[in-house]
Amino acid sequence: MGKFIAYNYLILLLRYLIIAGSFFLIFYTIRPRRFLKLRLQNKFPENKDYYREIAYSLLSFVFFALVVLIVFRTPVKKHTLIYDHISRYGWIYFGASIVFAIIIHDIYFYFTHRLMHHPAIFKAFHLVHHKSTNPSPWAAFAFHPLEAVVEAGILPVLVFVMPVNRYAILIFFLISTVINVYGHLGYEIYPAWLIRSKAGKWFNTSVSHNMHHKYFKGNYGFYTRIWDELFGTMNPDYHQAVDELFAGKNNALELP
Repeated sequence: MGKFIAYNYLILLLRYLIIAGSFFLIFYTIRPRRFLKLRLQNKFPENKDYYREIAYSLLSFVFFALVVLIVFRTPVKKHTLIYDHISRYGWIYFGASIVFAIIIHDIYFYFTHRLMHHPAIFKAFHLVHHKSTNPSPWAAFAFHPLEAVVEAGILPVLVFVMPVNRYAILIFFLISTVINVYGHLGYEIYPAWLIRSKAGKWFNTSVSHNMHHKYFKGNYGFYTRIWDELFGTMNPDYHQAVDELFAGKNNALELP
């Protein structure tokens, strides 16, 4: 079991370093001046912020790997709906299951995230993540261990509510990692036409999640803003922030 945990920890680590690291290199190291107009906050995080985010992310992966172990290498697995051969349900369902997983995760994240903002448990679960008031890509998995367990909890939810292939799970987590890093990027890279389109108005954006980190409330969504709009938790200044960003009204920025 130790080898299995180490193997999955390595996968989690490499995925984090490749995806978050690539965005960090492009937007914070190699070409920061190129994207200044898309920057969401005037100041850049300090080095100590990056170190904290990375350290907590590395710790979070321990708990993610343990959850994977429980699901795939204990008697729990025989009670799940995991299947090994894609041919059992076909390729169409394989692709659809990834979409279903994203929809379920979007619902799961909104309500668990909103719950963790309850004053009774905020400090214990979620305060560590909100130490990044000006997040960088490294903040994507910077969780307290209790929150890490909650975030990893989407895996057992998925495997108990629908048939899912292990490769579909891998693709789903790859997509969720990219979206997670994008939400903490500190820049808005979706084009204005997409955000303002009929479909785009439901997408969650880096602007939205950055406002959540800055103001500590509202904008609880992950992939979409559907639940925030439905339950009235969208920051009322969101659309103004988007308009000001694309109108070039953000203040002059200082490079780190």
